[in-house]
Amino acid sequence: MTEHILIERHASHPDVQIIRFNRPEKKNAITRAMYLTMAEALTAANDDATIRVTAFLGTEGCFSAGNDLGDFVAVAMGGGMPREIIDFLYALVRSEKPLVSGVDGLAIGIGTTMNLHCDLTIASTRSQFRTPFVDLALVPEAASSLIAPRIMGHQRAFALLAAGEPFSAEEARDAGLVWKVCAPDEVEAATLSAAAKLAAKPPEALRIARELIRGDQAEIIARIDEEARQFSARLHSAEARAAFEAFMRR
Repeated sequence: MTEHILIERHASHPDVQIIRFNRPEKKNAITRAMYLTMAEALTAANDDATIRVTAFLGTEGCFSAGNDLGDFVAVAMGGGMPREIIDFLYALVRSEKPLVSGVDGLAIGIGTTMNLHCDLTIASTRSQFRTPFVDLALVPEAASSLIAPRIMGHQRAFALLAAGEPFSAEEARDAGLVWKVCAPDEVEAATLSAAAKLAAKPPEALRIARELIRGDQAEIIARIDEEARQFSARLHSAEARAAFEAFMRR
């Protein structure tokens, strides 16, 4: 467990589990301990009949700045993508309960790509989605190279994942990454309202409908594994070392 991830229940709807990033001093950058806590909460929810929906939330003005690079590089340079990240991505894919997210402010790297696994995402007008993988001499992760083109089309997916172009909340909505856009002070209430409405639906019918819409889990898991293999190989490249050294000097 880590104090940087809060696992809560909705005050009015205890069948909604809330996973909240709680590291605002580091823009909710995600450590291995945070990934582990989130993976455990998602996995436990599958066997908990009292949980019908999981909602991801950040702090005011920041959803997540992505991986904590200090924590990440310390492990990754030794052996590739940390296991805790892979386990979290698997848990997202294998979640049997609907996933919703409320994004306010920065959503960088995994802070963007994890929303591809959410069934409904609500973003504030000041949100920005960006994945600077190639800028760090890396490649996309979280099966984003498979899911994003299906949702957004090739050009928008390429702009996001390869060119590293930032997307505003409105651009993300138009591309299909986001369901609704609202004012910053409305994001949490709107997200929890959407979660509560899902939690009130017949759970078995919702589960089947969701599985039909989401498609084959095995294909998504296979892409996560292939991306992780490429990601790990890139981490040990000369251009990645140079990119990380330049970033850490900033």
